[in-house]
Amino acid sequence: MRTTLSIKYLALCLGWMLFALSGCKTEDVFPTVSIEASNSSFDFNGGTVQIFAVLNGTINSQLVVPIALDGSAVAGTDYNASATEIVIESGTDRGFITLTGIQTNDTTIKTVTIKILETERAVLLPPTSVTVELVNCSGDRDNDGIADCDDACPNEPGPVENGGCPWLGLIINEVHYDPAAGAAGDANGDGVRDPLADEFAELFNSNPDLDISGYTLSDAAMVRHTFPAGTIVPSKGAIVVFGGGNPTGTFGGSLVQTASEGQLNLNNAGDELILKDAQGNELARFNINGLSGNPDESYSRTPDVTGNFERHSRIQGSNGALYSPGVRTNGSNF
Repeated sequence: MRTTLSIKYLALCLGWMLFALSGCKTEDVFPTVSIEASNSSFDFNGGTVQIFAVLNGTINSQLVVPIALDGSAVAGTDYNASATEIVIESGTDRGFITLTGIQTNDTTIKTVTIKILETERAVLLPPTSVTVELVNCSGDRDNDGIADCDDACPNEPGPVENGGCPWLGLIINEVHYDPAAGAAGDANGDGVRDPLADEFAELFNSNPDLDISGYTLSDAAMVRHTFPAGTIVPSKGAIVVFGGGNPTGTFGGSLVQTASEGQLNLNNAGDELILKDAQGNELARFNINGLSGNPDESYSRTPDVTGNFERHSRIQGSNGALYSPGVRTNGSNF
């Protein structure tokens, strides 16, 4: 059985590579499908969250994507799911189900993990699972006066005007300097795994809307990317810079660019990623020295935005995903 599935997956991957090379229409080959969540949490007391199955392009016939529900929360007891599969209609590139909390006095924080399962007419592309929290709006873990279900950073106190998150400025949140071999390394979603094009840096803006025109990303050798005029990162939003290629996907609605110098060229054996403003003042630095030289995955902050860097697949809630450009490590939008 495992051999059969492996051959089938290889065939799907080869089909997708041929698509990327030939430039044919999406319906000529199998599309890729990944999963996203509209929020990282929802309320026990009737709160909702949408779980999306997202394709890399529109389709010309209906596609049904099976899912599996897991986690500490129990379906039918703690929450209801509108369906056990996600239907993507013809002419669209996504479909969704809705999870709804069931009224309770329980203040325990529980989790729901939603995983998309293999389907014959699409190739799974990370992230293939997402974890959301089921919380009670009477809870306030960080005691900042903002209920957990309304707090974008429920574990760190912050002002109301910043959604309950501390003001941190523009920070480096995730860095991918060693794409894995094969289809798993295709971080930019363009159907071609490339060791340079699939590198990326994800920046998060915890301040009000920020114009980063003229800001730069450098490695230890030279400037690798200059942000073009008019680049404005929204408050509590992210921007992803890939080494190259043709980034394909929604990336959680985050801004996406490719390196202006053609590559980020981060050295696995030891390098640095340096963020500077338009005046050349250093704002943040990510140091590869001392990290794994060949992790085959990204390093991301845990928790997102405020935590320390860890290998992506080892972060609780990542469900083993190797990277999450433009979204949180659990696959939900910022």
